[in-house]
Amino acid sequence: MFKNYNVQQDDLSNRCNKIIANGMVDINRQVVLKDILGLIDLTTLSGTDNTENVTLLSQKALSYRDDKLKIPNVAAVCVYPVFAKLVSSVLSGSNVKTACVAGAFPSGQSPLSIRIDEVRSAVDNGADEIDMVISRGKLLEGDYEYITKEVSSIKEACGEAHLKVILETGELKRIENIRKASELSIMAGADFIKTSTGKISPAATHEAFVIMLDTIKEVFMETGQMIGIKPAGGISEPQHAMNYYLLVKSILGENWLSKNFFRVGASRLADNIYNEILKD
Repeated sequence: MFKNYNVQQDDLSNRCNKIIANGMVDINRQVVLKDILGLIDLTTLSGTDNTENVTLLSQKALSYRDDKLKIPNVAAVCVYPVFAKLVSSVLSGSNVKTACVAGAFPSGQSPLSIRIDEVRSAVDNGADEIDMVISRGKLLEGDYEYITKEVSSIKEACGEAHLKVILETGELKRIENIRKASELSIMAGADFIKTSTGKISPAATHEAFVIMLDTIKEVFMETGQMIGIKPAGGISEPQHAMNYYLLVKSILGENWLSKNFFRVGASRLADNIYNEILKD
């Protein structure tokens, strides 16, 4: 299915800059900001997370909607699995999903059986979506069979829950590694592919994102299957989020500009966008 992907870093950077510059020419900033707000996975992944702050975040996720101003709520609240039941309870009856990082996040360095059990526990406790991370060490040493096995096994454990597969592109570094991780994850059953955990630097980059977009487009052109995508890590400013929005729009098209196929992982972004919308 996949073709040779012979691109250079400078070419990727130039392409990103051109797409973003052209996209900003006729953009309706208010409309796009409202769209992006509805694509955010509002996230807290701190070692100090507790019942109070997770409850407050879940309530905040429901507070953005203003039908008169056409402002939506965010797409999901993303937390550790121990908070799945709490979040799903607070969000019950809304259109905001419960997402959990699971499967030995953020390292992936646990036995696969334990990772699978954690995913099942999260789903059993109300998670609608699972964000897993691949074993980067296995990919870097060329054990592609293991990557396929872990993604497909966790996908099976998800049941009806959607699976977002985190590549951690900042650790993969090389273009060919990001491309291979994208290919393997999609073929093993990922509903989404995601750039980063947000726990290492660099996190999301335009260049890594475009490699992933190109892979998704190739799958669509070959099979008609739409795979989702999620940049995450360090995206806190509205303009930064708009850049990713414009890259998706240009490479994949407007059909991807919905929460079914495009998410942005963030903690501070939602408030920053909401405040800009109200200010204007």
